[in-house]
Amino acid sequence: MNTQTLEQRPTAWERFKASHFLHSFRTDKVAIISFSVFLFFALAALFAPLIAPYDPYDPAMIDIMDSEIAPAWSEEGDERFALGTDAQGRDMLSTILYGTRVSLMIGICAVLMQAFLGVVIGLAAGYFGGRVDSILMRIADVQLSFSTMMVAIVVLALFQAAFGAELYAKLAIFMLIMVIGIAEWPQYARTVRASVLAEKHKEYVDAARVMGFKSRRIMWRHILPNTLSPILVISTVQVANAIISEASLSFLGLGMPVSEPSLGSLISSGFAYIFSGSWWITVIPGVVLVLLVLVMNLLGDWLRDVLNPKLYKG
Repeated sequence: MNTQTLEQRPTAWERFKASHFLHSFRTDKVAIISFSVFLFFALAALFAPLIAPYDPYDPAMIDIMDSEIAPAWSEEGDERFALGTDAQGRDMLSTILYGTRVSLMIGICAVLMQAFLGVVIGLAAGYFGGRVDSILMRIADVQLSFSTMMVAIVVLALFQAAFGAELYAKLAIFMLIMVIGIAEWPQYARTVRASVLAEKHKEYVDAARVMGFKSRRIMWRHILPNTLSPILVISTVQVANAIISEASLSFLGLGMPVSEPSLGSLISSGFAYIFSGSWWITVIPGVVLVLLVLVMNLLGDWLRDVLNPKLYKG
């Protein structure tokens, strides 16, 4: 009898196929298109070394005589360079593929740092309450009083002034992840704290306390799983925000160096040539950045509606 019951129990994949989440995704054309576009960008960035016609990091593949060649579809274009070249003679298609990989890596890693700090602080504040809650939330309020860009500009500018541009160029990607990650954790902390306050007085938490479970186990294994829905929604939007922050900092000269292209540094390096006729150096990476951020925001809106039954209309 028990064996038959186990055999009839649906697998995790079968439960997923029958879930409201997958049904909502299949019936939402905007979500399907947004996810398809994001998946295209992510796979193209991941396999950039295999897809890119040239290696923008290899000086042997760069010829300054090929600088500012228009895209292949224009009259002045060259069929060797589908999207043209930049002022250094690098193939734009290759630099965009590598730049998208850098931007996505910074965005995802920065959000992972934000989520870790915010979840830890939000769990502690909501579960323990009292003085712990007051201290942690006042720290979050102070952090929120400074914009991400202001914190990043001050920290990165001071680092460059103290240690030099050469060292900064080597550590730029780690500095951007750290600064953007630390600047945005209060968003997670406040959301997690609110969810914990709603969950910690429920019966399953009281039962766990009666059974003698330690606070750490109750927080991480019982309460946290019930707060994941808003965390997923915030993460989708925050990845887009982190990519925009990186692009803005690169445009201001405080992001990735020109030798290691990101979407922001590509836009920044081409801005000086946009009025001289070489519009593609800035416009094409800009379009890629806008599309990437747009589809991630659309996915975030869809996740918010699906994971919140009060907002989802079917």
